[in-house]
Amino acid sequence: MTQKTSKECYIVVGAGQAGAVAVSSLRESGFGGRILLVGDEPHLPYERPPLSKEVLLTPATAKPTIFDSAFYSSQNIECRFGIPATHIDIHTHMLELASGEQIHFDKLLLATGARARPYPLLDALGKDALQLRSMKDAQALAKRIQPGARILVVGGGVIGLEVAASARTLGAEVTLLERGDRLMARAAPVHLAQALLELHRDQGVRCVFDVDLVKADHAANGSVQLHSQNGEVFVGDLVVYGIGVHLNVELAQASGLKVEDGILIDEYGMTSAPGIYAAGDVARQWQPQLGRYIRQETWSNAQNQAQSVVRSMLTGLPCDPDLPWYWTDQYGSNIQVAGSIEVDEWVTRGNRPDRYTQFGLRDGCVVGAITFNNGKEMRPAKQLISVAAELSNPELLLDPKQDLRKLVVQSALAA
Repeated sequence: MTQKTSKECYIVVGAGQAGAVAVSSLRESGFGGRILLVGDEPHLPYERPPLSKEVLLTPATAKPTIFDSAFYSSQNIECRFGIPATHIDIHTHMLELASGEQIHFDKLLLATGARARPYPLLDALGKDALQLRSMKDAQALAKRIQPGARILVVGGGVIGLEVAASARTLGAEVTLLERGDRLMARAAPVHLAQALLELHRDQGVRCVFDVDLVKADHAANGSVQLHSQNGEVFVGDLVVYGIGVHLNVELAQASGLKVEDGILIDEYGMTSAPGIYAAGDVARQWQPQLGRYIRQETWSNAQNQAQSVVRSMLTGLPCDPDLPWYWTDQYGSNIQVAGSIEVDEWVTRGNRPDRYTQFGLRDGCVVGAITFNNGKEMRPAKQLISVAAELSNPELLLDPKQDLRKLVVQSALAA
């Protein structure tokens, strides 16, 4: 797209997925003014999903970087990597960096994301307790996972499961400890959590539930010991934990922006201060269709919301609503989940235990979908969810011989 020359300055604070996509979208949309990308980490912006997979399994060849350095220079995008932003004056539109540099902006996008939630009880183990949120974390962990190493994974969410899968694939002995009574309690329905549990157990992972840790220390031989409330002791060489995140909202709060489980933004992506926007994990956006705020911590939301908010910054049009969607790869299996998991029933399309699609129905309408090694059907499944498809003949939905794309067209015409 031809760029229109402008004297305006747009700044993006946060050099992760959302930040990199935002500056790229600004140029692709024809913005010809000054663009500045500011990030805490010294690295070029990178994708986080590969950290628990490719970076651990094949660190020598993994390439999670979103754009190379030549991209930013060719697009005339100024970068300040490894230099945190320290203050935003929402009245004068002045951004201050840790280096002391002050930059006036016309519009600013906050894409500051989140950081791993600390676990002091485990952090006391020093170098033998690791998290996985950053490139630095992944590189440190990759050096520790060796065949025969005893890895204690604390937390049964997506990150914990992916680390367990990668470690087991590399030949480590893995014990997964979960405080709750099942895996992925917030992100997956019970039957999918059970399928993942069986997948891990088939691969030799020991999964233990209802574990309330009360003590962590080292044995005389240097091994890590995790003590549970019921007296059981789990022994390993390394602990890797994932217990959620803390949102990076401190800069927004100190600047006087409204924050409540994320930076509050309207349907245009704008915060409580004119000219200042937010996107990605840190943003909690008003959804007029639902009548409430929504915040998502997924790769797809960082990607799509960044693009949508940039469009609003340039055109004044409201953002497009983003359908919740995430995926996970474990032991060569690809699992994708879209839409809502709060449904009346799940129905299955296909009869192979290792390849199928499931649809979540509420009041007879499609509101959720799961694909298990059947990702080619996720796109039409998401389209069915987006129109809350109500099929006159539900059996068509479950017949693998039926083309889902045709059902999407039929549902759109009936809507």
